[in-house]
Amino acid sequence: MYGKMLINSIVTHVCYVIISVTIGFVLGLIIGILLSRIPKYSAYIFPIVSIFQTIPGIVFIGVLFLYLGMKPVTVIIALSIYAMFPVLKNTYTGILSVDEGYVEAAKGCGMSPYQALFKVELPLAFPNVIAGLRLATVYTISWAVLASTIGLGGLGDFVYQGVSSNNNTLIIAGAIPAAILAVVAGALIDRLQKKIMSRGTRGEAAK
Repeated sequence: MYGKMLINSIVTHVCYVIISVTIGFVLGLIIGILLSRIPKYSAYIFPIVSIFQTIPGIVFIGVLFLYLGMKPVTVIIALSIYAMFPVLKNTYTGILSVDEGYVEAAKGCGMSPYQALFKVELPLAFPNVIAGLRLATVYTISWAVLASTIGLGGLGDFVYQGVSSNNNTLIIAGAIPAAILAVVAGALIDRLQKKIMSRGTRGEAAK
């Protein structure tokens, strides 16, 4: 009985993470790029973002629950916003930390600002972006536990049931798979980074 429940909880948990991290990554990347083009606005945007980031996850999900009800979209919106923060910050920081000499060299080669961004700045900022993605993924795996607080499943079901019934077995049944998911996800992202970076290195050598 618990075996089937655990599998269903893991699948639900993973779905929340994949959907939320994907949305958060796209939003964070786009907003980070836009802010890097107009950095003076970052002084206004980042404080607002920081306010959302300091709101406890359970409070944020609770507020969304009041307006959206017990629907998966409630959890996905909350997790997506939290997942967006590391990607946004790292994308913005990574692009602005690119040596201005590379950008000027790209312009000297006849590249447009758009081409310089996607062919020079973003590739050089890629390690920062991936680091943001890694943080977002690992954090979201832990935050997704909160889905069970509004009855929407995930590994949090085992953790909260174990805590409420003082059952250590249930707590471990929910905590260990979540920890394994975080380790595996981090390793996969690290491997993806190495693979893409090695391709980029081979491509530069070929040129």
